[in-house]
Amino acid sequence: MSSYQPPFQLSHTMLAKVAEIAELLGRWKQAGRDTLAPQLRRGNRIRTIQASLAIEQNTLSVEQVTAVLAGKAVLGLPREIQEVKNAFAAYEALPDWRPDRLDDLLAAHGLLLRGLADDAGCLREGGVGIYQGQRLVHMAPPPSQLTRLMNDLLDWLAHSDAHPLIASSALHYELEFIHPFSDGNGRMGRLWQTLILSRWQSILAYLPVETVIKSRQDDYYRVLGEADQATDCSAFILFMLDAIGEALQQAITSETPVKTLVKTPVKTPEQILALLREQPTLTLAEVAVRLGKSTSAVERAARKLREQERLRYVGPQKGGHWEIKE
Repeated sequence: MSSYQPPFQLSHTMLAKVAEIAELLGRWKQAGRDTLAPQLRRGNRIRTIQASLAIEQNTLSVEQVTAVLAGKAVLGLPREIQEVKNAFAAYEALPDWRPDRLDDLLAAHGLLLRGLADDAGCLREGGVGIYQGQRLVHMAPPPSQLTRLMNDLLDWLAHSDAHPLIASSALHYELEFIHPFSDGNGRMGRLWQTLILSRWQSILAYLPVETVIKSRQDDYYRVLGEADQATDCSAFILFMLDAIGEALQQAITSETPVKTLVKTPVKTPEQILALLREQPTLTLAEVAVRLGKSTSAVERAARKLREQERLRYVGPQKGGHWEIKE
């Protein structure tokens, strides 16, 4: 077993955020009755895919992604359309993969970059530098070190006692730092974090955290850069915990059914009793007018009430009154 440890410091703030997410997760489960409806699962997955690809400059909208997955013609770049199809296939295959297996990671990359990169499913063979304009902001490890680094990372994941929320965020960062592929590293980092979280709580396979990351894209890249400079990914872990918490809050708000008060129709006999209880001297014809019903309908209902001994008329026909038997 490797002694490798991703560079982060466990803090009280992290633990507090983990506890907060656990509470939100319980509320989301309660709102969704533990499992999401198939339509809702698909909708969340589409939002996840659209946002994750949009972070990588894919321009297709949620509506266009939905159309692509429905087999409809979409006006868009062939590469962007292929990215959508690949990403959907990769997320659908999540249950087939183990987070700590390098072969599964490579298979996932092969599916995610199918038809888009010649080396899909393989570790890169060339050097990679990440630039902002003309400025080099990150030089990834050389290709000769990738197999060792990835094995160490996945071995750590397999044996770590870190909470899955923290471990998945640390691995997400490490995939960005190591940059094991020539293309698709960001997508793989987000996909693999989802896989790890789904093994902890299956419902998290359908939490669109990527939509929150997309809305905070500048911060996402800023925190990644700061983690590189500090050689400590604690800030990135906190960023991801915040994003997961916000995604849960949004899911709870959007997926909790709105309860509407539905009045149960009151049957005619009960309406008659309620009215005569308040005004016992009314005639049945007057009752019919008050209730907006025909006189014959009220007379039939009153006759049944008499037969049930719930209603009786006391006194002369003129000047008498109705008596309700509770």
